Amino acid sequence: MRNYKKKNRKLKRDHQKGLSTGNKGVKVSCIGIDEEGKGIIDIKGKRISVPYLLEGETAIVDVTKKRNFTTAKVHQLETKSRDRVVPKCQHFYQCGGCQLQHMTYEAQSNYKEKLVEGLMGGYGKVNRIITMDQPYDYRNKIHSTLSQGKNREIISGIYEQYSHRVIPIDRCIIQDPRADEIIKSIRELMKSFKMRPFDEDTGQGFLRHILVKTGFTSGQIMVVLVVSKTIFPSKNNFVKALLKKHPEITTIVMNVNNRRTSVVLGNTEKVLYGKGTIEDTLCGQVFQISPKSFYQINPIQTEKLYNKAIEMAKLKKSEVIFDAYCGIGTIALNLSSKVKKVIGVELNKDAVQDAIKNSKRNKIKNARFYQGDAGEFMSDMAEAKERVDTLFMDPPRSGSDEKFLSSIVKLKPKKVVYISCNPVTQARDVEYLTKYGYKVEEIQPVDMFPHTHHVECCSLLTRKK
Repeated sequence: MRNYKKKNRKLKRDHQKGLSTGNKGVKVSCIGIDEEGKGIIDIKGKRISVPYLLEGETAIVDVTKKRNFTTAKVHQLETKSRDRVVPKCQHFYQCGGCQLQHMTYEAQSNYKEKLVEGLMGGYGKVNRIITMDQPYDYRNKIHSTLSQGKNREIISGIYEQYSHRVIPIDRCIIQDPRADEIIKSIRELMKSFKMRPFDEDTGQGFLRHILVKTGFTSGQIMVVLVVSKTIFPSKNNFVKALLKKHPEITTIVMNVNNRRTSVVLGNTEKVLYGKGTIEDTLCGQVFQISPKSFYQINPIQTEKLYNKAIEMAKLKKSEVIFDAYCGIGTIALNLSSKVKKVIGVELNKDAVQDAIKNSKRNKIKNARFYQGDAGEFMSDMAEAKERVDTLFMDPPRSGSDEKFLSSIVKLKPKKVVYISCNPVTQARDVEYLTKYGYKVEEIQPVDMFPHTHHVECCSLLTRKK
């Protein structure tokens, strides 16, 4: 109990520290929260975003002007919102991985629903957001960067926001705790094996990153060691020692990245233990996951999202479905039993290979996957007068470009189910589609990433007759 109280006092001190930096400035009231989870203030008609400030709060802020860019920080909080809580993570104000831990989960959900309403509400009614029952420990993909601390000790963690300094993190409250323990053990083994972390400035050192992928349903665990050289000293002994500490590990892969780049994974891989892949089950289908393949971060919420998307589409057995940005086939394979045929297109070659393997693994015969540009593929189908009844699309955060959207208009699917991890770009794309013959029928926000400002949104559009 004493340790708990001591830890809680420290979290409260860090909470106040995160809200008290700089010199006294201007007294302001927070009038809203922006798309990045920052409070919005108005100073002489100019709107400025302030981190860690909640709607309805008043505060003294320090305002900094650099050329045409103005920033502000909270110096002193004067009145607090009822939605404010002390963040559970001691790294909240330095890490930047989460942006909303200072809000109750109910307030986070309301903020995200309101955000989608503001962006998409002009096209139709927005459903109540689908929340998560237990909004912790949900990330099944964990990336940790290695570095050296002030005392030359080996540390692992996440880059501090707006910097390239690694914050040492032993426990992240939104990550699978099994991964945190494995990363901690690897750090300890590095010391006994005299293995140095990679230094980006000097180019010296060996281990750059640790990537851990966990199967929520299967329990399988993949560990990817991203190294700077092809020769791994005492490789077999290191693997043996890691497996002794963590026999639950299913496979270990060495990934070689010897480039001066911010990209985590290199092009060369070598399996050190196991098959080099793991499996997990999503909506009743089994998927193979490789080091480079994309698989949804939060499987619990992904099932809710996909089930809702399929429900929206009201699929028929006679339908032909096109799955753009199909990845490893998670959406395509889950709806295949409900339709006549599924065509999946993906630019990433590794993902397409995984999709084909997943199709065979699940004995699905009416799904075909192709490597290529989905927009060009659809344009070719339109020219050949091929029919598609429903289009599913789940683009990256940047959304789709006009070329891709114009190919949808050419192909003329009766329904478009647009899944987006960024409602800002989704609203932009939906504006284009509604100009060219489509109408929004339903809008469903889903909280896929609790404690962050990110929100998933699924929209159904139908072609006007």
